[in-house]
Amino acid sequence: MNNKNDQEKQIRVWCDGCYDMVHFGHANSLRQAKALGDVLIVGVHTDEEIAKHKGPPVFTQEERYKMVRAIKWVDHVVEGAPYVTTLETLDKYQCDFCVHGDDITVTADGIDTYHLVKEAGRYREVMRTAGVSTTDLVGRMLLLTREHFKNVIVSRRGDKEYSVALEHSSNLGTDSTARSPYTGCSQFLPTTQKIIQFSSGLSPKPTDRVVYVAGAFDLFHVGHLDFLEEAHKQGDFLIVGLHTDLEVNRYKGSNYPIMNLHERVLSVLACKYVHEVVIGAPYSVTADLMDHFRVKVVCHGLTPTVLDADGSDPYTVPKQRGCFKVLNSGNTMTTDDIVQRIIRHRLEFEVRNSRKEQKEVAITKALQKGHIKLNGDCEHTTKAAS
Repeated sequence: MNNKNDQEKQIRVWCDGCYDMVHFGHANSLRQAKALGDVLIVGVHTDEEIAKHKGPPVFTQEERYKMVRAIKWVDHVVEGAPYVTTLETLDKYQCDFCVHGDDITVTADGIDTYHLVKEAGRYREVMRTAGVSTTDLVGRMLLLTREHFKNVIVSRRGDKEYSVALEHSSNLGTDSTARSPYTGCSQFLPTTQKIIQFSSGLSPKPTDRVVYVAGAFDLFHVGHLDFLEEAHKQGDFLIVGLHTDLEVNRYKGSNYPIMNLHERVLSVLACKYVHEVVIGAPYSVTADLMDHFRVKVVCHGLTPTVLDADGSDPYTVPKQRGCFKVLNSGNTMTTDDIVQRIIRHRLEFEVRNSRKEQKEVAITKALQKGHIKLNGDCEHTTKAAS
């Protein structure tokens, strides 16, 4: 029989990474890591380290720290974690082992960033979520920005400068490099099991004050996060309604949404402030919806409200019931702002994506041929990757 100390000992798990443009793939990896232990510690690299080894991050380190802290399975975030995971780092935070996905992660010199913990037997691997990565999302936005620049050339001013005509959309998905989920096919295959794994499994108690918000929540970011945190404070149970891809495209235009409905569902469900998600929620908040979920307050941010397709105010019912509330989260970031970041640094991100893909292809081929092993053999790994 185990003694009391053995019974009380918690298994502490370490994960680390860039966590740039935190998405459901990151969340799924952290969910799997948490399942291997009791406490999950997540180290996040600095902007300087990421720029050195991978290229410029989309989000700042402060934004990335905040996003990782909000993932429901994370217990503690370590800021400025070293790019190469060491035994000293694991020991410092009393972690039993390190967990990472089954994809390749190397330094600028082509060295396996986990070779030290692998050699010490303190490494575990979980399955990477297929069909999504930061590189993939940046690629989707670069696809959108290429169409953006075509319109800038045609019209230097006016609405067309910031929109993509829908007639272009049907052609984008035929390009082998196309990654837009609205125009092409995402490799991510959603299942009911995945939704169950991400879901809180909770239902509101009869006495709970239910709060409802709705939107696209595309490219889930710190602006969304701060808004949801503020909405969470308005009651006891927060429900988020997510609009369909077609609906988002109606009021956002261009090639939006960047992430499809299934991807957006998981990204929002991973947020610790969210209790439930309505998949494909109606754009207008109806009396039926409010009565069904016993909604007591409906919230919206400071962003302008787009009218419904019939020209009506989507918040007419909650306004009539006197339960509509505009929230100021103090964060003005929007999905458009992120795309603008990509536009401003387009060439840098194109180079970053190209280099990352070339490096991973080279290493994968070398591994398949048995020329290298990702075990810390710096010299051979560097040659194979160069």
